[in-house]
Formats: sequence, C-alpha cells, structure tokens
Amino acid sequence: MSKRFDEWNEIKKTAESNEKIANFRQKEIFVTNIGENVGFEQNGKGEQFLRPVLVYKKFSSRLFLGIPLTKTVREGIFYHSFEFKEGINSTALLSQIRLFDAKRLHYRVGMINKDDFELVKGKLKTLLEVTP
Repeated sequence: MSKRFDEWNEIKKTAESNEKIANFRQKEIFVTNIGENVGFEQNGKGEQFLRPVLVYKKFSSRLFLGIPLTKTVREGIFYHSFEFKEGINSTALLSQIRLFDAKRLHYRVGMINKDDFELVKGKLKTLLEVTP
C-alpha cells in the first residue's frame, strides 16, 4: 500500500492558511483533516484525508486532545464502541489519541452522550496508567 504524503502535504498547506476557526467543545465529534500518517498511525480518508474525531479535552480555543473514530466495531482495552447517531456505530481508537489544532476541523457531526464519554474517560485512564 503506497502512502499519499505529497497529496497530504498540499491539503495541510491549505489547512494552515485557513482563517476560519471552528468553535468546538468537549464531547463533540468533528470531521477533521487527520492526514496521511506514518506506520500504524490512523490516517484520514478520501481526497481531504478526513476522519471523525472526538474532542476529548479542550486546552484553548485552538488546541484540543482528540480521539479518532472508525465505523469498524472493535473490542478490547484500546477501543470504546458507541452510537452517537441512531444506527451509526463508531469506535473510539483510544490508543490513537493526539493533539489537534482547530484549523483541521471541517464540520460538526454530533456529540457523544455523557455515559459513553465517562466510559471513554475511564478506559483511557486505565490505558494510560503507568504501573511500577
């Protein structure tokens, strides 16, 4: 499988020049320019390298910690499956959590409910827990 780094670089240049910054809040889900990434890091799809991302923690009006989502239902400590729109299953890829700039945001597609968000927080805490 070949990577599309040159195509992604052009999209990234466009995102960097974006003057319109989306307002976002914790628990919202946005379609986001996630890009073409290295190795097993999650990639975006299509011409714009887009993927839905859950806003996990807002640090400022520009920066947030986000968790990429997939439609593929997966189980285990690295995942949390939920439904944010009726009939649409999503899985949070907890091990793929990373920092995003709001310039990457395209549009809001929904919001995770409070109970599922609490489960994501608990699973992420367990996943990131450092053991002696």
